[in-house]
Amino acid sequence: MVSIACGEVTAYYYRIAIPITGETTQRTSLDTEECKKMDSDYGVPRQLSDLQNLRALYQPELPPCLQGTTVRVEFGDATTAADPAGSHVISQAFPHTYGQPLAHFLRPTAKVPDAQIIVEQPAIRVGVVFCGRQSPGGHNVIWGLHSAIKSHNPKSTLLGFVGGTEGLFAKKTLDITDDILSTYKNQGGYDLLGRTKDQIRTTEQVNAAISTCQQLKLDGLVIIGGVTSNTDAAQLAETCAELRCPTKVVGVPVTLNGDLKNQFVETNVGFDTICKVNSQLISNVCTDALSAEKYYYFIRLMGRKASHVALECTLQSHPNMVILGEEVAASKLTIFDITKQICDAVQARAEKDKYHGVILIPEGLVESIPELYALLQEIHVLHRRGVSIGDISSQLSPWASALFEFLPPFIRKQLLLHPESDDSAQLSQIETEKLLAQLVESEMNKRLKEGTYKGKKFNAICHFFGYQARGSLPSKFDCDYAFVLGHVCYHILAAGLNGYMATITNLKNPANKWRCGAAPITAMMTVKRWSHGPGATPIGKPAIHPATVDLKGKAYELLRHSASSFLMDDIYRNPGPLQFDGPGTDAKAISLCVEDQDYMGRIKLLQEYLNKVKSIVKPGCSQDVLKAALSAMASVTDVLACTLVFLRIFWIIGGKKKDVLHQIGLPFESEMLRCGSR
Repeated sequence: MVSIACGEVTAYYYRIAIPITGETTQRTSLDTEECKKMDSDYGVPRQLSDLQNLRALYQPELPPCLQGTTVRVEFGDATTAADPAGSHVISQAFPHTYGQPLAHFLRPTAKVPDAQIIVEQPAIRVGVVFCGRQSPGGHNVIWGLHSAIKSHNPKSTLLGFVGGTEGLFAKKTLDITDDILSTYKNQGGYDLLGRTKDQIRTTEQVNAAISTCQQLKLDGLVIIGGVTSNTDAAQLAETCAELRCPTKVVGVPVTLNGDLKNQFVETNVGFDTICKVNSQLISNVCTDALSAEKYYYFIRLMGRKASHVALECTLQSHPNMVILGEEVAASKLTIFDITKQICDAVQARAEKDKYHGVILIPEGLVESIPELYALLQEIHVLHRRGVSIGDISSQLSPWASALFEFLPPFIRKQLLLHPESDDSAQLSQIETEKLLAQLVESEMNKRLKEGTYKGKKFNAICHFFGYQARGSLPSKFDCDYAFVLGHVCYHILAAGLNGYMATITNLKNPANKWRCGAAPITAMMTVKRWSHGPGATPIGKPAIHPATVDLKGKAYELLRHSASSFLMDDIYRNPGPLQFDGPGTDAKAISLCVEDQDYMGRIKLLQEYLNKVKSIVKPGCSQDVLKAALSAMASVTDVLACTLVFLRIFWIIGGKKKDVLHQIGLPFESEMLRCGSR
């Protein structure tokens, strides 16, 4: 062991040479230059347990398209926005990076005549930074990126920014080496580099980031994070292009929330692990509930505004109930409606002599309940005006003040917390599970007193599962997914692309069938309009917005099909702890496997069909062939036109029912009816 003074910090550094037993260590030190760059012990090799040592030995598999030292890339057509109504706004906000083509990375044996082949790869300098909440697997993105950079040119350099975006602004770096990575491979957390504030948004912050890129002569900057971080990455990429800064900015979809989902991104690094770890904890609680038969457990799950984690954990562990925020928002359920639903369920179970149960609650539920969301919005407006926390309650509107006073003191205090960097409430600090447990207990006592409920006294125990899971060892899937995404990042930079996100599709299949590519971040953006108060002009800003649970999707359909059995029959399922070998090792999220999301594969297939048409319908072909092709293409374009009309309608009305079609105008309604008649 070697003690090295670094400023005022004394740290101990190890390099673990990992045999299977995990007992041998070799001694080394960190050079003084690296010490000067750090204010803390970032990058200090860990002392690993035997299991961690075994995981550090695991080598993720690369898909064929990323193997070898030649980069082969095929470019598709120019991209557009998923929301046609917002494309103009997005293109104006991102004139240099909007409309870029999709990129597909090809295996060496692929016969694509117009593919770009990059053989010569000069040494490059790349920076990488963690943004957003830590998610299991984040370290493997850095490992994969480092592996790709060094395998293509050993003289290349990878610099990690210590302390997240604050380290980026302050130019605090750590030179990523094999020795440093040795005890972070396949490990949880973000402690290799750490993280701080999660934004690169203000003019000052963007300028500081660009200054860092220029002074460090970075060819690329890789930003690891979720929806907010990748939106910031897009803005930084646009500014780099505008200022002709040579640094190319690449985003990586890493967030435990699972809400960075769109036509290009099937799931996020960390989501698989979070759901598996939480599902085991939930299942343990289910077993305990069934054993004692006297408690209802209210379990809140981390996951921000969307309920993806709650949905997946329900499918894996089969608790009695789950309250999805998307269901609440769609039905406009009040806090009292939700309380009644739970109480009715408790009473129905009591009639079968069951006085126990497990109820899952997403942490974003508080923002899905209309009256609580409106209250939070008022509080946030007052925060923006600089009103002190002590004075906020006295400046609320009458209805908001009445609701605020109704709530228990602990909830009032939590609602008054300052918003996070993305202007949302501090959801992880708002104990919605305790609020619901209190309201349900109060209502059940009332029913008991009135004689409408004749069962035993209601007893509740509350939990919040979040921090316990996000520091977990990553699952095999997250290890593989993150490592491959790191390699994809290098391929994006080698192809000279800026403002792209690394993407992999066909993820429900083995890694050797994964399709690797890159999509412009602007193609994932939408424009949501809102008002900052009564009478204000609606404004909208392009951004990647969190994807919510699709209430028409297959995963939700699977839940609805089983909901009544889950509620009454106690068919609890325990998937057990994370598996790294043997049965269960390759298990993937149920929601990933049931959804059919291979968008990039379909784009590729469409291109193949179009190429086949071109090869058949050539000058000199028969009239019959030409007529058949024209007829078929006319039908296809008609169907596509109708589809675009439907999409435009639903974007305008926000996916609401057709009773507001008159707001669109007769031409759209007539066109829709004409399409429907076909």
